[in-house]
Amino acid sequence: MDRADPEGAIAAAAVACSNWGRWGEDDVLGTVNYLDEAKRREAAALVRQGVSFSLSQRFEMGGPQKGWRRRTNPVHTMLDTGADAVLGHQGFPHGFGGADDVIAMPLQCSTQWDGLGHIFDHGKAWNGRAAEQVVTSDGDRVTGIEHMAAAVTGRGVLLDAGRHLGTDGELPDGFAITTEHLLAVIAAEDVVVGRGDIVLVRTGQLTRARRDGWGDYAGGAAPGLSFTTAQWLHDSEIAAIATDTWGFEVRPNEFEGAFQPLHQVAIPHIGLLIGEMWDLDALAEHCAADGVYEFLLTAAPIPVTGAVGSPVNPIAVK
Repeated sequence: MDRADPEGAIAAAAVACSNWGRWGEDDVLGTVNYLDEAKRREAAALVRQGVSFSLSQRFEMGGPQKGWRRRTNPVHTMLDTGADAVLGHQGFPHGFGGADDVIAMPLQCSTQWDGLGHIFDHGKAWNGRAAEQVVTSDGDRVTGIEHMAAAVTGRGVLLDAGRHLGTDGELPDGFAITTEHLLAVIAAEDVVVGRGDIVLVRTGQLTRARRDGWGDYAGGAAPGLSFTTAQWLHDSEIAAIATDTWGFEVRPNEFEGAFQPLHQVAIPHIGLLIGEMWDLDALAEHCAADGVYEFLLTAAPIPVTGAVGSPVNPIAVK
C-alpha cells in the first residue's frame, strides 16, 4: 500500500471490491441482500438464555458531538410537563394530565447506521448511480434508509479486538485493524464469520471515552479498520459491520491527505451497511464470560424517508 497514493489505492480497491449490478440495477439494499430468511432462522436459533443487551449509547445533550460537520448533540425539549397538568394548563377533563416532548438532532449524532446514500466516490453513489440524482435537497430519493427498516435482523458476531489485541481491553488511537488481526480474533473466539452476518468490532475506545471524557471521540484519532480490510469486507459477504468508534476506520487515516478512504470504497462500491458509535461493552463482558460470541441481533433503522443515516437501538439476544 503506497501511503502517498490514496487516489490509486481507492481506485484499485473500488474495482476489486465492486458489487455494482450484483443484485440488479434497481437495488437499494446492497450487502443487506445477503441477510435472507434462512439467515434469520439461523439467528433465531441462537437464543438460549433470553438475556438481551442494548448496544446503543444514550441520545442526550451531554453526548459526544462538538460541532464537527455541523453535528450537534440531541436537543430535548418538553412540550407539556407535570407542572402544566397540576396547574390546569392542558384543558383535559376529570383530572387527566400528561407530558409530551420533542427532540431535534442530526440523524448520525450517536449510535447509528450509515445509509447507502451517505458516501460517494467521484460523484458516484451505490450501484454506480449519479450522486446528484440520488441525493437531492429532498433527501435520498433512491436508497433512503427507510428501505432497510424490516431487513436488519440476523446473526450478530462480536469480534472483541480490544480484548484480544489490546491492553486492558482497549486498542490505542491510531491502531489499524488489519485482515490478519480480524482473522486472529475470529480464531481466538472460535467463531465463524460469513455470508449474511452482522459483524460488531469492539476496539475499547468508547470504554476509554467513558472513563476519561469525550475529548475528540467524535471526529478525532481512533482505532479502527485498516483500508487493507476492504477486500475482506467484500469477500466475506457480511451483511453489515459496526464499531464502537465514531468513524469505523482507523484515524488518522493511513494515506497522506486522505479522508475516510475505506468509507469511499465500502459504501458506494461494496454497498456495505456501516454502523458507528455502538456500545458493545456489556455484551463483550457477557461473551467473554460464557465464550459465546454469536447472537440474534435486531438493529432496525428509524424509517425516516429519504434519510442517508439513522439512529438505532440495536438489541443483541443470547
